[in-house]
Amino acid sequence: MSRAQKSYASGAWDIPLLGDTIGDNFDRTVATFPDNDALVDVAGGRHWSYRALATEIDALASGLLAAGIGSGDRIGIWAPNCPEWVFVQYATAKIGAVLVTINPAYRAHELEYVLRQAGIRMVFAAPAFKTSDYAAMLEEVGSGCPALERVVLLGSADWSGLLSAGRAADPAALADAQDRLSADDPINIQYTSGTTGFPKGATLSHHNILNNGFFVGEICGYTDQDRVCIPVPFYHCFGMVMGNLACTSHGATMVIPAPAFDPAATLAAVQAQRCTSLYGVPTMFIAELAEPGFGDYRLSTLRTGIMAGSPCPAEVMKQVIERMGMSEVTICYGMTETSPVSIQTRADDSIDQRTATVGRVGPHLEIKVIDPVSGRTLPRGEPGEVCTRGYSVMLGYWEEPEKTAEAVDAARWMHTGDLGIMDDAGYVAITGRIKDMVIRGGENIYPREIEEFLYTHPDILDAQVIGVPDAHYGEELMAWVRMREGTPALDAAALRAFCEGRLAHYKVPRYVHVVDEFPMTVTGKVRKVEMRERALALLESMDE
Repeated sequence: MSRAQKSYASGAWDIPLLGDTIGDNFDRTVATFPDNDALVDVAGGRHWSYRALATEIDALASGLLAAGIGSGDRIGIWAPNCPEWVFVQYATAKIGAVLVTINPAYRAHELEYVLRQAGIRMVFAAPAFKTSDYAAMLEEVGSGCPALERVVLLGSADWSGLLSAGRAADPAALADAQDRLSADDPINIQYTSGTTGFPKGATLSHHNILNNGFFVGEICGYTDQDRVCIPVPFYHCFGMVMGNLACTSHGATMVIPAPAFDPAATLAAVQAQRCTSLYGVPTMFIAELAEPGFGDYRLSTLRTGIMAGSPCPAEVMKQVIERMGMSEVTICYGMTETSPVSIQTRADDSIDQRTATVGRVGPHLEIKVIDPVSGRTLPRGEPGEVCTRGYSVMLGYWEEPEKTAEAVDAARWMHTGDLGIMDDAGYVAITGRIKDMVIRGGENIYPREIEEFLYTHPDILDAQVIGVPDAHYGEELMAWVRMREGTPALDAAALRAFCEGRLAHYKVPRYVHVVDEFPMTVTGKVRKVEMRERALALLESMDE
């Protein structure tokens, strides 16, 4: 009697891992494609070839060295997407300074926590953006951050001074600093947006993020002819790794459509820059598809792209392929702690594989699905916790060894906290978060399954399902829905009628709440914790 195949897979690949530092890899691309477009700032009307971009990056790197910044020093960046962000990303990598990417949505108390916890010596910041006065907040918290020595506002005389000093410096100093670096050195700290308590600083090396960007780009089929539209934030792995590093490791072009996501600006940038690839979280693609005049944009150059950041609804994926022409679009799955991608669909996957799963294990990585209680690897087809191991797993949470040990076990497996199922072909479907699973009257319910069903309702634009307390069943289901423009609001009775005979009775949401938008993180993830908090208040008001 044969034993069931285990939910384990490893990513064999014919291209070896890169052993470079980010700076050395960038320099090789510059030498190979000096005249290729490297960076286009659509909103600012600016662009750089690889040769010109290298000149700016080297000037800033040399300026930082002249200012006394060196390997291991933590440097913050707090700004929306802009070319200067890219200069700072690569300049710090060239000298071995650890770039701490700060969420543009942070307020003063969150900013102060990161500055103190990471021991940041210097911060690059936009003076202001939207309603955030970054300069004022930095001044407010600076006295409480003993390590902080200098704030450099992008575009200021201080910024120009660093570049001027770098241009006047001996280039041999930069070459020497770059030669001393190891690919295993920490180079980036990204604070994960924790739902409780303070965020943790996932610490990533050159080896972690350079290889992840490179292999994500390989699966997208990138060459030096690709032009990638990046409306996702640079402060997160989606922008700076899957976007910037995927481009620079292939000689492709980074296109910044706007400082922050704007659906019309994104579509206009794809058209004007003849982009071949477009990134976004599902809500971004939903907004682009719903943009007035969508049909007037010329998107015929689009070939591929990435949809990631949160579960990708099958209906949205199909529209992206059919209406946007992104026939080779891929779904990526991962987390900041894994640099970020560990699972990805392929261009030649079937439509069903690219909509019902997040793909197969990435190159040079391992994944498994385990019983979250016993830790044993489950047979294929059984749901459990997804774990990943390999070059992409973070060095650890910055100065938090106990929290690191909770997430990364002794065998170097990263425990994701996500529930998934691996099929016989190695494809993984993510069914939700362990903490999002709803237990109603003893039945385990995965909200993702119900959300996918609700997307088939002709009037529903977007849907999220949560569990809320119930005296009889322990938990009940509540659906939050966004309606298509011009359609009537949905109530619980109408939703029940739609579900009748198509969903098991215990999976039919008892409550429906119609909203204009969901509470979101800046990276586009729906904040279900906040939804549950608000749902409690809604239910209390119903009882009154």
